[in-house]
Amino acid sequence: MVRNGLCSFTTKPIIISTGVTAGPLEKMSPFARHFDKVYENERINEDTNEKGHMKMIEEAAMIAMSKIQKVPQNMDYLLIGDLVNQMTPSNFAARQLEIPYLGMFSACATSVSSLLMAALLTEMNFSNYALAGAASQHNAIERQFRYPVEYGAQKPETAQWTATASGVAIVSPFENSYPIISKGTVGRVVDMGITDPLHMGAAMAPAAMDTLKRHLDGHQEDESSYDLIMTGDLGIVGFTILKDMAMKNGLKVGEQFQDAGANFYGGDEKFFSGASGAGCSAAVYFSEVYQKMLSGQYEKVLLIATGSLLSPLSYQQGETIPCIAHAVELTMKE
Repeated sequence: MVRNGLCSFTTKPIIISTGVTAGPLEKMSPFARHFDKVYENERINEDTNEKGHMKMIEEAAMIAMSKIQKVPQNMDYLLIGDLVNQMTPSNFAARQLEIPYLGMFSACATSVSSLLMAALLTEMNFSNYALAGAASQHNAIERQFRYPVEYGAQKPETAQWTATASGVAIVSPFENSYPIISKGTVGRVVDMGITDPLHMGAAMAPAAMDTLKRHLDGHQEDESSYDLIMTGDLGIVGFTILKDMAMKNGLKVGEQFQDAGANFYGGDEKFFSGASGAGCSAAVYFSEVYQKMLSGQYEKVLLIATGSLLSPLSYQQGETIPCIAHAVELTMKE
């Protein structure tokens, strides 16, 4: 059932497998022990950043399929996206995988928008195996949206470090004892007039708050019923803003509130306000969060991935930064 962007899944789409790959700096992440593969160099032994980005997506997909003894020919859909021009790495990974492909773009919220689409296709009985996810590569994204890394441009404390990571999940109606996609909320675009691409957390926090409130109110849920409410990549600054907004809206903000971006590099100051990038939330959601659900540490979680919908062109034309946040609720109980 879907109304006003609120989705309730009656057929219990299940995340049956995941695959996560990451770059060399991501070894420093407290989540790294759950990553399936960590590379020794940023370009993944390819001759360009974008080709490395593509390879990272392809290998994350192959890892997820291998865990359930499946191959690309068994997949009904590939739903994936990234931040590079026209999602070039995803497009070329789709060329290699040869799975029917729907490119997804919600900026850094793509980890959840792709998961929602996979669940909807499963709910409508259009898919038995849908592979969904997102990815980012530090050098490729920094070059596109800010400055080439070689410039050595100085950044403020509000800036975030684009993670080199790819995370995918396979959604299926089969099997039991796996995390169930029970509910979701499709976000609305929120624009508070911020124009600084080095202050993304502040731009995205209002969109995260809007989706959080709509999910709780629309699905008649209480924030205290979740073992984890994790936003995507607000970073330390943006997450602080979100928590303040949540408290002003009467929510009880406890330890279950976390942010993937703020935690991704363990608070290391070298990474400024934390991680960002479409691969940030995807890597965390489909590694540690997924594993903790399988082990019984979490029974009910709410994942809210955030994205800033700017482009180099819109920024150069002086436009503000419209933002989006999508939510998905996972549970281990039927």
